[in-house]
Amino acid sequence: MRILITGASGYVGRALLPSLSGSGHVLRCVVRDPSQAIGCVDEPVVFPDFFTASESALRAALDGVDLVLHLAWYVDAEDYLHAADNLLCVSGTLRFAHEALKMGVKRFVGVGTCLEYDASYGYLTRHTPLAPVSVYACAKASVYQTLRATYDRMGAEFAWARLFHIYGGQEDPRRLTPYLHARLAAGEAVDLTSGRQIRDYMRIEDVGEQLSRFALSKTTGAANICSGEPVTVADFARRIAAEYGREDLLRFGARPDRPGDPACLVGEPWSASQAAQENRL
Repeated sequence: MRILITGASGYVGRALLPSLSGSGHVLRCVVRDPSQAIGCVDEPVVFPDFFTASESALRAALDGVDLVLHLAWYVDAEDYLHAADNLLCVSGTLRFAHEALKMGVKRFVGVGTCLEYDASYGYLTRHTPLAPVSVYACAKASVYQTLRATYDRMGAEFAWARLFHIYGGQEDPRRLTPYLHARLAAGEAVDLTSGRQIRDYMRIEDVGEQLSRFALSKTTGAANICSGEPVTVADFARRIAAEYGREDLLRFGARPDRPGDPACLVGEPWSASQAAQENRL
């Protein structure tokens, strides 16, 4: 197959490419400039601004493609949850998916977020009701619902991978894990919230592998890309602090808990065997 990947040079995209490159398929990857074309990319496609690309440019990128894996989105850690840029991502994604349908692409896989779910459920399956709150989560959920209805009606395959809490690799330094490592390595106090929140953490390398298998499967609809293992933020921080032997530097409660922060977000992970069973039913 020829696989078109958007957001290939991003945090998740970089982790995904090694798994996909070992699958024997041709990888056509959208990048902002040629310098971002990574070694395992077969056919780089340069889009300085993917979400405002012309229809003709999108059609050229989609020519001969069998599978689309759409990761591109606005993800600045400072403001992505409520940024107006999410609106541009919605419109650009819907235009892109429309062109993919017209070009006869057989399968379209999009990437969403656990924040689409009704967080009051705590433990989240693919069947948990949606109740997004942030602009980001609302944008993702609206794209999912629109494209699932459209692709079902057109008889094309559509799948949606909801990511949970990812760590490791080349994270934005403003995220929790890099902050912990930087402070602990410097022997400085680490100011944290209460840490009582329960989360589902997964290494970026494992996310890339699981997402790759999901994209190449025949699964349709939504699924969770996660570990399925609950851990409090406090215990997660303690694990990292233990690597430095400096648990004494963790200052829980030094920062207030974020208003509206869900108490628990843990997913039921997608698995190829479970998907195969569901497809037989």
